Amino acid sequence: MAVAELSPSSSYTKTTFQYSSKLSYVSTRLFNHHRVHYRPLPTSQNSRIVCSVTSNEVQAPVAVKTEDTKKKPECYGVFCLTYDLKAEEETKSWKKMINVAVSGAAGMISNHLLFKLASGEVFGPDQPIALKLLGSERSFQALEGVAMELEDSLFPLLREVSISIDPYEVFQDVEWALLIGAKPRGPGMERAGLLDINGQIFAAQGKALNAVASRNVKVMVVGNPCNTNALICLKNAPNIPAKNFHALTRLDENRAKCQLALKAGVFYDKVSNVTIWGNHSTTQVPDFLNAKIDGLPVKEVIKDTKWLEEEFMEKVQKRGGVLIQKWGRSSAASTAVSIVDAIRSLVTPTPEGDWFSSGVYTAGNPYGIAEDIVFSMPCRSKGDGDYELVKDVMFDDYLWNRIKKTEAELLAEKKCVAHLTGEGIAVCDLPGDTMLPGEM
Repeated sequence: MAVAELSPSSSYTKTTFQYSSKLSYVSTRLFNHHRVHYRPLPTSQNSRIVCSVTSNEVQAPVAVKTEDTKKKPECYGVFCLTYDLKAEEETKSWKKMINVAVSGAAGMISNHLLFKLASGEVFGPDQPIALKLLGSERSFQALEGVAMELEDSLFPLLREVSISIDPYEVFQDVEWALLIGAKPRGPGMERAGLLDINGQIFAAQGKALNAVASRNVKVMVVGNPCNTNALICLKNAPNIPAKNFHALTRLDENRAKCQLALKAGVFYDKVSNVTIWGNHSTTQVPDFLNAKIDGLPVKEVIKDTKWLEEEFMEKVQKRGGVLIQKWGRSSAASTAVSIVDAIRSLVTPTPEGDWFSSGVYTAGNPYGIAEDIVFSMPCRSKGDGDYELVKDVMFDDYLWNRIKKTEAELLAEKKCVAHLTGEGIAVCDLPGDTMLPGEM
């Protein structure tokens, strides 16, 4: 899986950025019309750019003098123009705007995801959205480019775009936080080292969410190792329900559906009830025992048990590595699609009898899986952003033994980051290097 690089040692409060213009901007777009407000660039050290829109009647922008009167303020492109804009009739039926934060917003995954979010594909055609983009010092200029592309795309539902390197600023009042940014594994880096470095990032972001986000914020952790990063994040956000945190395993589910469909000679939409159990690593368990093809148990359609237990498992677990060999890069586009799928599974009712996979907190789970870890399990939703665990699933010895193996790995990872979850001194005794190729 592709990741965007962040530096855990970056200061969130001591960075200044230089702009060619002394103006930041607030722009308003409603369909093909714009309103522009100019204001002085804030003198605080936490610089950011905000592009926002409102549905109010528009007044002509007024340029505000800066303290430096020797230089004439510069404007940029469309922001040099003004429009006489009045509220459109269609906007009266729109829902209340939601705030969505995305970390690693200058990375490849976000480059695919942000435009899906802004278009209405994720939350619906009547849901206005504010995108709040988090980056690092080194990516700030790229964030400006991302904001420019979003502006140029003229999405009517995109009501606001803001960029910053300060998570306390980005996460203010957000209802959704998509945490994509993480440091990739470098040459010679041990897995324990990556857990610690990225764990510091997600501990800091958990604290920020706890301080300023909506109390019902839904958090989707994509940056790897995503299960343990999600655990670190939720442990540092005690005022947000632990149930609201998810580790992305939907790409693994999609890959499993693809392989089952290919083997059975059917299209993907005939495959249902696929679960990914456990960690987003090569210990993950794609469950064919409970899966169905055209309403029938997989084992009644695909009678090749050896293929299911060996080749199917390995293909799903190592699909990312094969893609890297073919493509020369990790799976950014399909990861973005899987994030969309994961969100839509929470905001639309689950089809009757089906379920979806998500890495969620195990407290109170009905399966006997160890408590207090983030583990991918089968979920159903009523479409309200919440979910419940599926109880009517079967286990056999083959499935359960593999579930216990991925459980052991997550328990070992938990011990390795104890210093970041408030549980004492970290002890790293990881059972093996099972990281997915995209983490490297």
